[in-house]
Amino acid sequence: MFAIADHWRAGAVSASQLVTAVLAWGYGDRGYGPYRTSRVLAQDPTSARLETTLSCLRAVHVSPEGLVDAYQQFRSTAHLRGLGPAFFTKILYFAGYRPGGGVQPLILDRVVAGRLPADAGPANRYRTGWTSAAWQAYLVWAAEEARRPEYHNEPDRVEIALFTGRWQPC
Repeated sequence: MFAIADHWRAGAVSASQLVTAVLAWGYGDRGYGPYRTSRVLAQDPTSARLETTLSCLRAVHVSPEGLVDAYQQFRSTAHLRGLGPAFFTKILYFAGYRPGGGVQPLILDRVVAGRLPADAGPANRYRTGWTSAAWQAYLVWAAEEARRPEYHNEPDRVEIALFTGRWQPC
């Protein structure tokens, strides 16, 4: 997935191709994945909304503000029916993650949210529909957690530990 995102950043693949790949990854081998993906993409046939929303993630360094802005666009001007936070955070993750620590875009779905501790912000209070502020609080918390030796300063290792149920408080 990161290789496809690299090709997208280089202009070799379109935003809709990136999103198609991410949704295929997210749906896995479920039979309804292609149908749902085509319904989502049909709402943006030229990929204009996707391109605009993801454009700031092409930068070498993506700011936390840029991440929040992209999240907010997916919830407003770039909203595509059927593409909620659990899936568009997957898109933001692959398009915007840059190894090396700091605040990074991470996936937020009901599994991760359900395993977040209270000090990670309000995301654990909801099963879906998280606000950008809740996502941002989670990203900041994960960046702090990533400083622990077992995470090697990579926030996505914190997210994976949460998803798999291996995260433990200090």
